[in-house]
Amino acid sequence: MGGLFAALLLRKAGWDAEVFERVNAELSGRGAGIVTHAELCSVLKASGFDPTKDLGVDVEGRKTFDRLGRVIATYACRQVVTSWDRVFRMLREAFPAEHYHLGKELKSFEPRAKTVVAHFTDGTRAEGEILVGADGFRSTVRAQLIPEVKPTYAGYVAWRGLVNEQALSAPSREDLFDCLAFCLPPGEQMLGYPVAGTENDLRAGHRRYNFVWYRPANDAQLEYLLTDEGGHMHPLSIPPTLVRRGVIEDLRNAARALLAPQLREAVNLTLQPFLQPIYDVETSRMAVGRIAILGDAAFLGRPHVAAGVTKAAEDARALATALGCSDDVPEALLSFERSRVNVDRRIVDRGRDLGLYLQPELRTEAERRKAEKHKTPEAVMAEIAVLDFLRG
Repeated sequence: MGGLFAALLLRKAGWDAEVFERVNAELSGRGAGIVTHAELCSVLKASGFDPTKDLGVDVEGRKTFDRLGRVIATYACRQVVTSWDRVFRMLREAFPAEHYHLGKELKSFEPRAKTVVAHFTDGTRAEGEILVGADGFRSTVRAQLIPEVKPTYAGYVAWRGLVNEQALSAPSREDLFDCLAFCLPPGEQMLGYPVAGTENDLRAGHRRYNFVWYRPANDAQLEYLLTDEGGHMHPLSIPPTLVRRGVIEDLRNAARALLAPQLREAVNLTLQPFLQPIYDVETSRMAVGRIAILGDAAFLGRPHVAAGVTKAAEDARALATALGCSDDVPEALLSFERSRVNVDRRIVDRGRDLGLYLQPELRTEAERRKAEKHKTPEAVMAEIAVLDFLRG
């Protein structure tokens, strides 16, 4: 997503931008749901889209359910919630197909005096005046540029899933499809909201329900979760189809014991939940010479802020703006870095604060105080997936 935002905005600024995507097939379904913000809509508009037209589903506010399914707290907060697929398709269809290259996994890059050469694992290469690494939290560009920066595990995981609206019972649809819904088992957090259905269908009855369930997992438990049926442990993350049947059954059993019936139903009806270990990534640099990194490649914030796509979009706009203000590419990239590094760091810090109470261990009294502050239903509903802390 960050790469497409950057490429579209750079082309609007007069650059010849090419996108090299590591996978062989068109992307779909990554990240499931997205809570939008005014900042994201602003960048969409700058990229040539109308963010007021069929972007997603309007929700009027937030509800917290107890384990019996009763509403115990509410909070007014109107937002548009959408899906990763919806935003990605908008960007992808606007970008010229002949400049979008699939199956180009980056192996390394070679800085030269006035260009950068990218070498791909298939033996091909590309050369340009700038290389932008928008390749996610496991970034190959960052690994070569700033090798000391590595993802740090936060001590808990997120289980995500999507279920078709019509698969849910009528009472659950009535309770869940007008809001962000929360359920807060001790030391855990479950939230869900409606998103577009297949083929980005926004009609009532044709949508899907997206949930995210945060659960603590120490290092040994994480290793167990990342180990497939064949006994192979996958570093950092595991493909959804390889998650063991026993792990999924454990999740469903936990849902029966801990969640409100409406949200329990969503978990049980999801055919293939996928696991997302929660990591922090925080770089010291976003630009070196003619190479820049943006989005999750530079700063990976925990999902509680719901700012991953927004952050990448704003990074991309700042990059295009900086390059439009100077013919000196290295200096322009440094200007981009200065404009974004503190903002992105604040997003990472905020995510840490909101997620502290989900961690199995709290090391200091300050962490314990923050955990207590952010774990009440009132705090969760007021603070999750909002960017007011950046605007104040």
